[in-house]
Parts: sequence; structure tokens; C-alpha cells
Amino acid sequence: MEFPQQQKPADGKIIYPPGVKEITDKITNDEVVKRLKMVVKTFMDMDQDSEDEKQQYLPLALHLASEFFLRNPNKDVRLLVACCLADIFRIYAPEAPYTSHDKLKDIFLFITRQLKGLEDTKSPQFNRYFYLLENIAWVKSYNICFELEDCNEIFIQLFKTLFSVINNSHNQKVHMHMLDLMSSIIMEGDGVTQELLDSILINLIPAHKNLNKQAFDLSKVLLKRTVQTIETCIANFFNQVLVLGKSSVSDLSEHVFDLIQELFAIDPPLLLSVMPQLEFKLKSNDGEERLAVVRLLAKLFGAKDSELATQNRPLWQCFLGRFNDIHVPVRLECVKFASHCLMNHPDLAKDLTEFLKVRSHDPEEAIRHDVIVTIITAGKKDLCLVNDQLLGFVRERTLDKRWRVRKEAMMGLAQLHKKYCLHHEAGKDAAQKVSWIKDKLLHIYYQNSIDDKLLVEKIFAQYMVPHNLETEQKMKCLYYLYACLDPNAVKALNEMWKCQNMLRGQVRELLDLHKQPTSEANSAAMFGKLMTIAKNLPDPGKAQDFMKKFNQVLGEDEKLRVQLELLINPTCSCKQAEVCVREITRKLANPKQPTNPFLEMVKFLLERIAPVHIDSEAISALVKLLNKSIEGTAEDEEEGVMPDAAIRSGLELLKVLSFTHPTSFHSAETYESLLQCLKMEDEKVAEAAIQIFRNTGHKIETELPQIRSTLIPILHQKAKRGTPHQAKQAVHCIHAIFHNKEVQLAQIFEPLSRSLNADVPEQLITPLVSLGHISMLAPDQFASPMKSIVANFIVKDLLMNDRSVGNKNGKLWCPDEEVSPEVLAKVHAIKLLVRWLLGMRNNQSKSANSTLRLLSAMLVSEGDLTEQKKISKSDMSRLRLAAGGAIMKLSQEPCYHEIISPEQFQLSALVINDECYQVRQIFAQKVHVALVKLQLPLEYMAIFALCAKDPVKERRAHARQCLLKNISIRREYIKQNPMAHEKLLSLLPEYVVPYMIHLLAHDPDFTKPQDFEQLRDIKECLWFMLEVLMTKNENNSHAFLKIMVESIKQTRDAQAPDDPKTNEKLYIVCDIALFVIVNKSTTYHLESPKDPVLPAKFFTAPDKDFINDKEYLSLEARTVLLTGKPKPASVLGTVNKPLSVTGKRPYNRTAGSETGSNVSGHSEPSSPSGNKGREQGTEASETGASENEENPVILLSVTPAKTEPVKSKEVISEQSAAGNASTERGKKRVAPADGSENMHQSPEENQPGEVGGPVPPKPRRGRPPKSQVPGSAEKSSEAKTGGRGRKRAAPTAASPGELEAANIKVPKQQKDTEAKKAPAQRQMDLQSSQFLGSDGDSLWDVESSPDCFVKEMNLFSNESSQEELTETELTQGASLQVKRRTVRRPRK
Repeated sequence: MEFPQQQKPADGKIIYPPGVKEITDKITNDEVVKRLKMVVKTFMDMDQDSEDEKQQYLPLALHLASEFFLRNPNKDVRLLVACCLADIFRIYAPEAPYTSHDKLKDIFLFITRQLKGLEDTKSPQFNRYFYLLENIAWVKSYNICFELEDCNEIFIQLFKTLFSVINNSHNQKVHMHMLDLMSSIIMEGDGVTQELLDSILINLIPAHKNLNKQAFDLSKVLLKRTVQTIETCIANFFNQVLVLGKSSVSDLSEHVFDLIQELFAIDPPLLLSVMPQLEFKLKSNDGEERLAVVRLLAKLFGAKDSELATQNRPLWQCFLGRFNDIHVPVRLECVKFASHCLMNHPDLAKDLTEFLKVRSHDPEEAIRHDVIVTIITAGKKDLCLVNDQLLGFVRERTLDKRWRVRKEAMMGLAQLHKKYCLHHEAGKDAAQKVSWIKDKLLHIYYQNSIDDKLLVEKIFAQYMVPHNLETEQKMKCLYYLYACLDPNAVKALNEMWKCQNMLRGQVRELLDLHKQPTSEANSAAMFGKLMTIAKNLPDPGKAQDFMKKFNQVLGEDEKLRVQLELLINPTCSCKQAEVCVREITRKLANPKQPTNPFLEMVKFLLERIAPVHIDSEAISALVKLLNKSIEGTAEDEEEGVMPDAAIRSGLELLKVLSFTHPTSFHSAETYESLLQCLKMEDEKVAEAAIQIFRNTGHKIETELPQIRSTLIPILHQKAKRGTPHQAKQAVHCIHAIFHNKEVQLAQIFEPLSRSLNADVPEQLITPLVSLGHISMLAPDQFASPMKSIVANFIVKDLLMNDRSVGNKNGKLWCPDEEVSPEVLAKVHAIKLLVRWLLGMRNNQSKSANSTLRLLSAMLVSEGDLTEQKKISKSDMSRLRLAAGGAIMKLSQEPCYHEIISPEQFQLSALVINDECYQVRQIFAQKVHVALVKLQLPLEYMAIFALCAKDPVKERRAHARQCLLKNISIRREYIKQNPMAHEKLLSLLPEYVVPYMIHLLAHDPDFTKPQDFEQLRDIKECLWFMLEVLMTKNENNSHAFLKIMVESIKQTRDAQAPDDPKTNEKLYIVCDIALFVIVNKSTTYHLESPKDPVLPAKFFTAPDKDFINDKEYLSLEARTVLLTGKPKPASVLGTVNKPLSVTGKRPYNRTAGSETGSNVSGHSEPSSPSGNKGREQGTEASETGASENEENPVILLSVTPAKTEPVKSKEVISEQSAAGNASTERGKKRVAPADGSENMHQSPEENQPGEVGGPVPPKPRRGRPPKSQVPGSAEKSSEAKTGGRGRKRAAPTAASPGELEAANIKVPKQQKDTEAKKAPAQRQMDLQSSQFLGSDGDSLWDVESSPDCFVKEMNLFSNESSQEELTETELTQGASLQVKRRTVRRPRK
């Protein structure tokens, strides 16, 4: 290598430091290094004030910048030269000895290259590299480059070099010098170019950040230090990319959002000018772009120490708007962000709440799911982070339509309950805040879905009363949980144990079948059990197949059967149950598979039948807790329960468990504690204790004689002088657990029968209860003695005498505590009669006939059997209810059902139309419960058709639900029981139609066969039942119904076969039913699967010579029935009907405008086109309703088994504002306040300001009379004095009638027009009138007050006296006037 031509001073001579020889290319590299080290030391020792030395060594400085040194291949030479050059810049500062720009550029690029040596800290030369860095950083040597045109190249190379060499082995000084060097370049320069900025920002990108964490940290500190200078450059970069869309300005454009996130985390002021640009991007039309910005801002707003939301409110509000973005991923991202935001920024919870509320109803399942996850995650971290409103959203979603959402909500609430209520991790306040969770979770057990029920059971076993706790702790948890539950939750928990116990029983019966010899009958019985068990498991379709497989395995594996028998054995302990479950699953798990659906299904079954909570040890622990509560040593108040409540609920808990786990109670210790409870003053406690003895004490007499001797006198005392409930339980307890029950019962019966005294009714009730139950349980022993008691005391002394005068306050009902003792005694006397007859179960002595006539007379006289008018209205209501319930109870026994005449059945049926709301309510519930248990004959289901006349919307809705439930149960029973096909006449729901037709034909309101108003009433009642029956056309049931009704027309009414008027009414009802079926069905013409059979009790046998092809409905009547009024709204759905107002065209609301339905639940028969429109409306309403809307009201649509949740919207205010003068059928009335619906007043008390002219009273049950006007007073007086009757009062301020009228405004023009109508004429032509409300109701009627009037009818009675019963009898012969005063839904 030739020595290059050197740059020399004027004299051309290079002066070297003392001892340093000339450095040329003629010497070796080692010698060059040696000499350079001495030069380095010389320059290192020099300072800026040594002017002579500076001048002396100037040629040497120029020489060291020659190409020989700058391009020397030896790195040691280059390092030493670089150190010399760095010192030269220090010594000659501020002016450098080099004047050529090119030379300066070469020198600084040379120095930059040498800085790469900093990378290896273990190198022997590292100290010289550090000296080089320190020197140029301290002197800020690179600032000389600002004068160079292409200085940016040098700076970029320097920055890249420094960021590339930095590593975790460098100490703090290296970091500091690098920062000083780079920050001086940024802060003292004219600006930062994009390339230089990129060299810094590239280290913030996640990929680079992960590769070199030290470079990231260096960049972060550098940006913080230079924020004032570099912020403008950063803003310009983001403006170019975000606003102008110039992605070519930088290679980092595609990482812009990552950079913003990192810069914000480094120092928010770096982005002061960038944030408004993000607001612009949030409103982009590109969904993906909005999603990217939302993801970025979610991280910025949600960061732990971020104050962006408070500092930049416009951007925050704009971001919140994205919760309602049309793009699903954007909404999903917003919801996910909310969790971090709630946890890191509780102060923003208020802003988020409203948006999360909307998203909790989002059409997308995933979003609703994530809303729950968001709230629960925050709640589990700290309950203070979520307010009650947010928890309410989770509560709503437990009723979501989608199982995944419901499951997440339920599990989330369960976790909160366990953390804050069970473990008390946040104190009492937090536990109180979520105390509702336990009730809500158990309420879900009421849902129809088996998945919901199974999850509630799992939650109860894992989160509410964890099964893995020790027995004492577990029972303490259960004891106080039960005491804190609300009544509905208690019922749900009881039902849960009941269902599990029933399933255990099914499995036990299945195992018993395996022990029997194989036969066809055995296989059929097994199949039935398997189907029943499968119904109690998730996905019943798959469960059936898996249960068949499990049954096959049981048959083949005896050891498996033994383990299963041990599991369901009543004596199985909780620990044994765990072992059994483990063994069974181990046997079924082979061969092992990643997923084994069969094993999962068997696990579901085992979890339901295994006793994980209750065994003998658990019952003992519960009893000990109860004892502590009684003694006052328990922690009741600390657990938030009062001692008395703890004792009562503890006994109730034990009582429930005594039904499901009776064997676990059998211990002297347990019974001793229960005996203590029997001696307590609390009536409920003693009653529950007696019932526990009754359920569990079967072995007391043989194994625990000491308990027996103590228990007997207590039971005797309770049966004689306890409360009625205690007396009942005491009698049943004696009958259940003692072998000498006859002797024991006789010791109670004889003194009670001798002490009966009607003059002291307060002391009669308990004896009557005891005597009634004794005669029912031991009829052979006590039936005869009871006969004389019934004849001489019950009827003559008690029922046929009114000793006291009742309260004449006019109320139709009063609370239980206000009922007079005499009436209570009469009610219990009626129940005694029924129990006595139910015990005998025969009618050999004709006692049942006499009793039925007495009960009928009670109904005919409206409860006032003596007709002395001493008894109050409310007491009469009680007695009517008791009489109607008694007939219904007797009809559950076949021998008595046969002798109940059609007239008596009709009398009892009319109780469901009683004027007293509570009577209607209680009677309907009693009928429903008996029908559901298949204890009542099918004809009693026909009674619900009369509920169409009920004035209260809720009662009609309840009746509809009862019908749905009963029909569903009967159809399911027929499917599950092959033998049921032999009893179709009493089970098939369609067979209710003949009973309904006969009942309606004898309706006291149906007096004028061609009266359009009465015909419409009949049609409403028919459609109330037929709509539910016809929702599914199972096996061509529509054709079957049509043929059945046609068959009735070919018979005569068995109640009065020769009475033309009676038969005409029957045929008219048949024609209306046919009219309904034909207009509401398109399949009625198909072939019927079977020929109907009619009940001979109500219809005569068809006469072959009699062919009834006459049409009893006139053309005008058919037209009225078809188009008389628009379809009324469903009693269960939202009402959206076109409203007719004088002078205005009807406004038809489209189905999509509301989430509710415009389909009528009571739609009347219409033309085929009308049917089509209704079906379209149904579809529209179902698709319009959001699938996740929670609503406790179910809309019954055309398809019976499918129910859609709808949002119930109140539209009364809208109708009033529009001038609507009508009421919807679904809004006939609201439920009245206590007592307000049952006030009794005379028509004279009506307000004089009511609208309307004189209208003659019509003989209809419950028809509200019009306001009295001059000229009609005489008629009104005659109607009043012609017979005693119950008249509805003008509604009080709280009455349903006034509530109804309050929402109605009548246009003056309509009032004037109505006033001109003649009173004797129909109020309007239903086909052409413009004065109809939305329900076809005249505005005249809408304005009038609902009132009741007297209705008379003839029934058959017996003129002869009776031997046993002194009463008003009802037999065929003479006529007895019956004053029926009932309330009904008024016809407008």
C-alpha cells in the first residue's frame, strides 16, 4: 500500500510528540499501534488553553485525518485514530482544524463506524471505545455537522449505530452518553427529518421492541428528553399518514397505530396534536379502519394511569359512540375495552353504563356474552367497580334466549355470590350489595329448559353450598342460606330437591326391573323409564340413545349395578356417594377418548341423583344448629337472620328434607330436638315438627319407645286444641306412624264429637278439622258416627243457622284475619263434609246426593243459605268459594263424579265468573292444580272457556296459561304412556269441546239465541279454548274437532232432550263452533283419524231418523261474527292495533315498528284473507323482536309450542294523545287494588255526569247498567225490586272500570251522535259504523260505568224434605229461582 499524499502545514513538517517516531506505511502495524498510543496519550493530556501545543500539533492533526488512517484495515489503528480525532475536536473546539466538508463527513462517518465496537463490553479495547463515546458526547462534536449539507446521512448512521450496539451489558454511563449525544443533535438542530425520526421510532414497533429491549428503552428516554422539539415532527408524520393518507412518507406508515400506542405510553404530550386526527379516523367509512382506531383508543383510554378521557372529552365521547357502530367487530372491541376501563378507571363507569345497557340487548350473541364477561371480570376484581345498574344487566341476561349467554350470566353471578357472600371477602356491605343473587339464581329453576335447571343444580352444589366443605360448615351454609331466601327461591330449592328425589326413584325402579325376568312387558316398562330419565337430562334426543346404551351396560355389568344401587340407597352417605360416582365413571371411561359424550351424559345423571349434601350426618348437623338457635347460642344475628326466623326456616328446611331424605332423620337425638320444637309457642314451628314426624317416624314405635311415649300426648293435644294446620298434621302423623292408630284416633274423636258447640264458633274450627281428617283416614271406624254429627250438628246447627250479623261494609272480600269465626267454622264444616265423603268413597247411603244438593243450594243462594240477610258480602264470597271448591273436590272421586248432575256441574263452573275477584282467582287455581295432576275429569277444563268473560286482563292471561299447561301435560302423558290410548275420552284435550259446547249452551247469559251481542260472547268463549287447541294440527285434530261438533248437532241435549229452546241453543253454539273452526283452519276438510265419542251424560244417542242439517245462524249473524270488530289483541302480547277516530282514517302500524306483536291471542274467526294477514303479522312480529329481549310475558302465537319473548310496550298514552276513544281487548281492565274491585253499591250511586242515554237493562251476567236518566227511573226501580241481586257499583277511584275509562277520551261529535240513538235499538251497526273503538267497542259503552245487575234463572229443585239434611234441594221436579250475580267483562 503506497503512502498517500498527506496534507501538510505551510512549512510542510509534521511534529510528533516527544518519543514518538514518524508514522509511515513503512513500519509494521504493531509499531503503528505503539506509536499511535503515545499520540493518543499526548492529545488526551492536552487542553483547549494550550495554544502553543495546538499550533505545534496542527500538522499532525491534519495528518491523522488522511486516507491512510481513515481506511486502515487494522481495527486497533482505526480505534486509536478515532480517539485522537475525538480529542482533536475537543482541543480545537469550537473550530475544527478541518475545513473541507467532504473531509469532515468522512471523519464523522469514520468515528461512527468505530462506535460499533461498543457492542462487546468484554473486549480489551472496550474502554477506548467508551472513551471515544464519552469524548464526542461531552464535546458535542457532531454538532459541527450541522454546517454540512448532507449531515442527515451522518446523523442517521450515528443513531442506527447506537441503537444497534446498545445491550443489557452496558452500564448507566453508556446510556447517558448515548442520550447526550443524540439529544444534542435533535435539540440543537433545525429540525428532525423523517428518516432520522424513523430511526428512532422503529425501535418502538413491537417486533423490534421484542428483539432489543434496550434500544426500546433508549428510544423511550430520548423521546421524553426531546419532547418539546420532536413533538412537531411526530405530529407532522401522523398528519401525513392519517389525514392525508400519504403512506409513502415513511416505511413505518403501516405501524402507525402501534407507534401511537407506544408514544402515548412513553409521554402523552408527544401526541397532543395527533389525538384530533384519531377522532377524524373514528368516523371513517371503512369498518376495518374504524376497528383499528377503536383498538388503539381502547388501549389508550384503558391504560392504568391514562388521563386521556378527562383531558380529551370530545375524543372520549366520539369513542363511546362506537359502542353503537354498525360494524359488529367494532362493537365487540368496545365491549372488551370496557372491562379494562372499569378496572383501571372506575370514575368512567357512569359514562360506560348507558352504552353497556344498549349492548346487553345487542342482536349479536357474542356481544351480549362479552358484556357479561366485562362486568363480571370487573366485579370479581373489586365489587366497587360495578354499580347496581351494571349488575342488573347481568341479571337480565340470565333470561337471554341463547343458552351460551344465559350460562355466562348465571355462572358469573354465582362466582360473585361465592366470593362476596360465602367467603365475605369484601365485608358486609359488599355481601348486602349482591344478596339478591342467590334468589335470582334459584328463580331460574322455574324456566322450562332442562339446561337451566341442571346449571342451577350445579351452581347450588358448587357455589352456594359447596359440596366439598366439611359437613358442619356445609350445613351451616345451607341453614342460613335457606333462612335468607325469598319465598319463590325457597319453592325453587324445594322443587330442585323434589326433582332430584323423583329422578332417584326412577333410577331405583329401573334397577328393580333389571332384577325381574326378561319379558316383553319388562322391556316396555324399561323403555318407559329410560324415556322418563332422558327427559331429565340435557338434549333429550341424544340422552335417549345414551340412556339405552347405559341400560345395556347395566344389564351386562353386575358390579356397575351394585355401585348404582349403593348410590341411590337412602342410607348412602355423601362420602360413599363420591366413591360410587368415581367408580362408575371409571368403569365407563374405558377405552379412554378425548371426548366421550356418553360418559358426559352419564355424569349429568349421576350428579343429579347423588346425595352430595344430605345424609344422616348432615341432618344431625342441621338439628344441632337448630338447637343452638332455640337456646340462643347460635350466630344467627351475625349471619343477618333473626333467631325466630332462623328457627322457623330451619324447621321448614328439615320438613322439606323429611320428604326427600326420610331415612336420614332416624335417630333419637334428632327426634328429641323435634320434640322440643313441638313445645314451642310458634305455631309454624310446631306444625313443621309434626309434619317431620309424620314423614320420618315409621320406625319410632318399634325402635324408639321413649320418643313414642312422649310424642303421643303431644299429638293428642295438638289434634284437640292446636291450630287447624297442627290438628291436621297431628291426625295424619298418628295415622302414619302408630300401629294402634284406631285406638289413638278414637281417643281424639270421641271427646271432640261430644264437645261440639255451634254457639262458640271460635272453638269449633280445630275440632272440625280433626274430625274431618279422622273420618277420611279411618272411614270404616268413623263413617257411621260422623253421619249423625253431619246431620244433627254440621247441617242443622251450623250451616243452616246464622247466629251473628256480618259486617255490612259492602266489600266482596276481606283479609283472612277479618273473617268472622262463624263463617270460618262453616267453611271448615263444608270441608269436613267433603273429607267424610272422600273417606267413604261410596254413595250407598245417598249422603253424597244430599251433600251435593246442599252445596248447590249454597251456590244458588250465593252463600246465604238461610237467606236471612244476616251474612256479609265478603262472608258470602267465602262460602261460595268453599261450595264450588267442594263440588270440584268431590268430582275427583269417580264414584261421586258419576252422580254430579250437569246442573250441579254448571253451578260450580259459574264460580269462575263470580263477581268477587278473589273467588275467581282462587277457584281457577284450584281447578288448574287438580287438572294438572290429572285428578279432575276432563269436563272441568271446559270451565276455563268462561274466563273469556273475565273483566280483568290478568285473569284471562292466567286462564290461557292454565289451558296451555293442561293441554301440554295431557298430550305428553298420552305420548309417554302407551296404555293411555285406552282412556283417550278422558285424556285427549280435544274431547273438552263437547263439554264446553254444552256448558256454553246453558250459560245463564245466553237467553236470546239470535241476539248478536250474546252470540259474540259465545264465540269469544269458544275461541278462547279453540285457539289453544288448534295451534297445532296434530293428527288432523282440526278435522276431528269439526266432525265432533257436527256429531253433536245430530244429538239432543240430555239435560232437556224434549225442550226445543234448549236444543236450539245447543245447535246455535255448535254452529258458532263450526264457524270458528272453518274460518280459522285450512285443514278442517282432511280426513279425521278417528270417530269422536260424545259423553252420554250430556248428549243423547244419535237418532238415525233425525238428520239435523239446518243452519241456525242467520246470514246477518255470520256477518257480525265475521266482521263485527277488528281482531282484539292477545291478552299476553303487546297491543298494536289500528285506531279508528271520527273524521280520521285508521293508521295501520306496521309489524316492524315495534318489537311487540300485533297478533291477537283471542283472534276471532275471519275470512281466509284475514287468516293470511294474521300469519304475516305473526312472522313480522317474531322477526322484528330482538331475540335476546327479556320479557316475563310470553306471546302465544299461531304455533303452540313456540314462544317468542317480546318487549311489552304500553301504548295507552299514545292512543289517548291521538284522540283514540276505544280500549283494546288486551287492556279491558287492570287488576284492581285490594277491595276496590269488590265494592258493592247500588246503581243509584252512579255519578250523574256519565255520558249516555237511557238503555234498557239486558239480562246478562255482569252487564253494567247504564246511567239513570229521567224516564227510566221506574224501570230501574222495577229491576231492583223484582229480585234480590248483587249489583256492581259505579267504580271507585281505584276500581278497574275507572282506570279503564281514564285512558279514554270521547270526541264531542261522537257523544252527540250517540245520544241521538234510540235506547231500544242496537247502539251501532258493527259493519258500517265509524264510531267504533279499536276493539269494535262503541264509545257509548266505553264511557259508561261497569256495574252488575240481577240475573234470574230456573233450576230444578226437590219439593220433598230429606231425612238426613234439612236444606234447599235441587232435583228434577219444581223450579227454584236462582239469583246469579256475577261480574264479567263488559261488552262495549
